[in-house]
Amino acid sequence: MEWYNTIMDSILHMDRAGRIVLPKPVRDELQLSPGDSLEMEVAQDHIVLRPARARGRMFKEKGVWVFDSGQPLSEQTVRKTIRRVRFERERKILGNYR
Repeated sequence: MEWYNTIMDSILHMDRAGRIVLPKPVRDELQLSPGDSLEMEVAQDHIVLRPARARGRMFKEKGVWVFDSGQPLSEQTVRKTIRRVRFERERKILGNYR
């Protein structure tokens, strides 16, 4: 099973208590950690799960848009986000030289 920021096609199995486990690549991509909440939507034969994120606010500070979630971010989330942004910038720069 591979995850490339697209639709993941896999089969999940439910245990006797009705629990399922989200694959690690999905949890990583959506920045989900143990104890996080998910919103569930059921329609006909579909189940949609979404991370239940706090309703935050956007504002401009010194000309830069800032999102305030109202909750502190974990150190792991901050480091992961910085790595991802740096990787995307590097890929964009290197893509221009190829």
